[in-house]
Amino acid sequence: MAAPMPSAESHPWSEVPSVGLRQLAASIHPTRVAARLDALLSAPTLIRLQKSPRLQVKLAELMLGDEIVSKGSAWGSDLLLGHEPSRAALLAGSVWHARSLLKLVSKPRLAILIERIGPEAHAFAIRHLVNAIAITSTDDPEQLSQQIEHDGHACLGAWLNEASPLDRMRVLLRLPAGTPADNPAAEHRNMAGPLLSLVMAHLATETPRYDSR
Repeated sequence: MAAPMPSAESHPWSEVPSVGLRQLAASIHPTRVAARLDALLSAPTLIRLQKSPRLQVKLAELMLGDEIVSKGSAWGSDLLLGHEPSRAALLAGSVWHARSLLKLVSKPRLAILIERIGPEAHAFAIRHLVNAIAITSTDDPEQLSQQIEHDGHACLGAWLNEASPLDRMRVLLRLPAGTPADNPAAEHRNMAGPLLSLVMAHLATETPRYDSR
């Protein structure tokens, strides 16, 4: 499987600008912060913690884990160039199930599916139909959207497994806790590289939502 490309520009941990850790802290999915600190913390409290300039660096290091921090891994550019990992997962999953998307011609059912996955993922799948993986199809838009999310996150997770622990965690922390990206199945390992190559080529044409360093 093609591995994520390492950053051409990286910095030793001791030289990591605090802005990188602060950005990471602010972008961590609240469910992961709650799971690490206290599952009973309210959403407003979690947001305040993640936005606190005084706590952000420590929070980021806590969420990355002692093993990664202690190794002093090089800090390079974000593997997804600053784009949302959930979006990358939907794009990959839509191509995985592109045959089902093509066969979903009922306007009411198609409308339900697009409401769930978005018009971008739908158009991306049709454009890359030749790269579809799933052979079996379904015309149930709710079931199909769930399959797209599941297999997309699993592909993203398998792709991330080829990266360094630091780069992998910087992406995983931006996803909700417990998605298939955390523990992808073996069936996604071989196809993750080609699908994520398509996704990254697509994302590389846009400006990321935040500084990817």
